[in-house]
Amino acid sequence: MNISVKSVHFHADTKLVNHVEKKLSRLGRVFDRIVDVEVHLKLQETGGKFQDKIAEIRMHVPGGWLMDKKTGKTFESAINASTETLRRQLTRYKEKLYGFTNEKLTDQSPSA
Repeated sequence: MNISVKSVHFHADTKLVNHVEKKLSRLGRVFDRIVDVEVHLKLQETGGKFQDKIAEIRMHVPGGWLMDKKTGKTFESAINASTETLRRQLTRYKEKLYGFTNEKLTDQSPSA
């Protein structure tokens, strides 16, 4: 899995980049065929003293893209929330790809 982190209008330090790579590499446990991940980190002007942080993640999987965009007070919180959403999306994508649902297990009742 290739992870690229891009920061818009600021320079992301290595600690933040390492956090992003660590969180996203864990998604490989859910689905091991992830091809590419693009992360865009942006600052949102709110008119106040502090700026909201935006994390946009695009994940390339065979057959399409999975995307998520989260806003938070810190980049770490936005990345954590976005990673959890992408984990759920990957689980649904994997079930759809392999045709596995829980209904198939319950429908197989022994016949007499």
